[in-house]
Amino acid sequence: MFERVKKAIALRLGRISAEQLNIEACIRQGMKVGLGCHGLGAATIDYAHCWLIEIGDNVTFAPQVYLLAHDASTKRHLDYTKIAKIVIEDGAFIGARALIMPGVTVGKNAIVAAGSIVTKSVPEGMVVAGNPARVLSTTEAYIQKHQEKMGHSDLYDENWTIGRRISPDMCRQMSDQLINGSVGYVK
Repeated sequence: MFERVKKAIALRLGRISAEQLNIEACIRQGMKVGLGCHGLGAATIDYAHCWLIEIGDNVTFAPQVYLLAHDASTKRHLDYTKIAKIVIEDGAFIGARALIMPGVTVGKNAIVAAGSIVTKSVPEGMVVAGNPARVLSTTEAYIQKHQEKMGHSDLYDENWTIGRRISPDMCRQMSDQLINGSVGYVK
């Protein structure tokens, strides 16, 4: 009881986020999370079946990822809800607003593009996108393509980020440089 009160006070004082409390609650229920994961606090986690979710080391989640370990579409007709594990292996990247469905494994170093609906497992080292998500290329080919593009694109160091307090002038400069569909890269 005292621990819960202490966390509620820490939450009100801004020392701990509601997202972190949600992750801790899921871990207490049995969800497995490896080391060095980023962005999980901005994900929606299926708390009702969170013990069916396993996340490896160094996984990155973009904002508003949804991890859904159950499918209640069967409930009305069968009186049972379909459930299955979600496994996200080491080094995977899950793009913004991607939905990972029950029974999916996202392989090591795979990339799931933003907005994808992942209904089938993603092989190790592959890039998937779409609804339903389909394989586009290998992660290696995708990274190679972007390494080549970086040779003739605008590059920005860490000072060009909110974390380093990018200035309004720098924001305007970046916006002016990235016109007509041109792509840049920020560290």
